[in-house]
Amino acid sequence: MTGRIIAIGDIHGCHLEFAELLERLALTPDDRLVLVGDLVNRGPDSTKVIDLAIQHRALSLLGNHEARLLAFRRTGDKAGLKEDDEKTLARLEPRHWDYLEKMPLTHVEPELNVVFVHGGFLPDEPWQKQPASVVTRIQVLDAEGRPRKRAECPDGMPWAERWAGPPFVVYGHTPRPDIFKLKWSVGIDTACCQGGHLTAYVLPERRFVQVKARKRYYGD
Repeated sequence: MTGRIIAIGDIHGCHLEFAELLERLALTPDDRLVLVGDLVNRGPDSTKVIDLAIQHRALSLLGNHEARLLAFRRTGDKAGLKEDDEKTLARLEPRHWDYLEKMPLTHVEPELNVVFVHGGFLPDEPWQKQPASVVTRIQVLDAEGRPRKRAECPDGMPWAERWAGPPFVVYGHTPRPDIFKLKWSVGIDTACCQGGHLTAYVLPERRFVQVKARKRYYGD
């Protein structure tokens, strides 16, 4: 394998931080970018983030925020939309939709035994067969082992703590102040849009590169 595989956590419209991180990574033509979903909403400019992703030929995985936008585009039903979705929808152009519609749920690098996903997986089922409703949204497991968001189940166990691998999972979706690295997984959503950091995980050397958010764009 030539070049690096560089995974970047949830960008959420933070285009300045994304541009700065790309500059710090000093990309070469052999490098491949894998963005683990939630490129859009919350931060200042989702369309500039998508344009940067297109420019750098990044493979972007489907996040729950993109899934909501695509569901609206498919059905025209605004019931599931949030305020941020409306703002983003007003600015998306055909090239952005083309990019969003090509987002896969997962990406696998067999040589490294690594799989990339937005949210995560249920630990006791084949990961390849799990639906978008699970892999884009799971954060914790409830007492019955069902997938939940942290807000729904504050006492739930992070799914990654039950994930025994292989493969090794690189994921975002669950914002934390620090990188969440376990034996068989790493969570790289470090809450950039909430004033944290934007994190890149560089393979095969398993190195992290971060930039600090310029400000808090979302949340109290």
